[in-house]
Amino acid sequence: MPQQPGARDVDRAAAEGSGRFRDDPPTAVRGEHTHGGPPPARPPVRRTSVRGQVLDALRAALLGGELRPGEVHSAPALGERFGVSATPVREAMQQLALEGAVEVVPNRGFRVVERGARERAELAEVRALLEAPVVLRLARTVPPGRWAELRPLAEATVRAASAGCRAAYAEADRAFHRAVLALAGNEQLVRIAEDLHRRAQWPAAGPPASRGGADLVADAHEHTALLDALIARDLDAVRTLVEEHFATPG
Repeated sequence: MPQQPGARDVDRAAAEGSGRFRDDPPTAVRGEHTHGGPPPARPPVRRTSVRGQVLDALRAALLGGELRPGEVHSAPALGERFGVSATPVREAMQQLALEGAVEVVPNRGFRVVERGARERAELAEVRALLEAPVVLRLARTVPPGRWAELRPLAEATVRAASAGCRAAYAEADRAFHRAVLALAGNEQLVRIAEDLHRRAQWPAAGPPASRGGADLVADAHEHTALLDALIARDLDAVRTLVEEHFATPG
């Protein structure tokens, strides 16, 4: 999994209004190719989304506790921090508002949402009501070989948790759950569950990164244990593991 970009990773060229990224090839001059035959082969043009890079960086900052619940941040200030103009920051923040991570403060910017224990518990309950029955149904119908194919995703959550990178773990965690639910063949289910999962991952009010590395590692190992039970078709173990996995918010 690619590492979340930080401030240095955001392309300054786009921020300065050049309209080009550093990895873009030079633009051909009009009439430059005048000889017969096909034009010389060029490498494919790679367009990097500054908005996407900023969005990834902001997500990592939120999950890592650099942007704390209750704080208000303006797009220009964050743009200066990440070395870009205010526009991609504002666009990224609008997306984060849709994901429930921030809220718009008129004439000031964006406030990091202060999510309390009750809201986190409610999100965990809704996720359990949505995902648990699906997993139990799939446990009876999906062959062991299909479950075994998800082993790399489960192991990726363990590696990310062991490294202590909350942003990487959040991404790996969602990828694993997304792959499990995708076996149901219901795209709407996957989309709704993904949104709920991301909302549940945003930090709660209080000290940053309140869930320690040990909690993340334990949570990640539940993924591998669940796969073991699914491959063995141990429905009682699957039911117990699913209930435990959703018992802790976040």
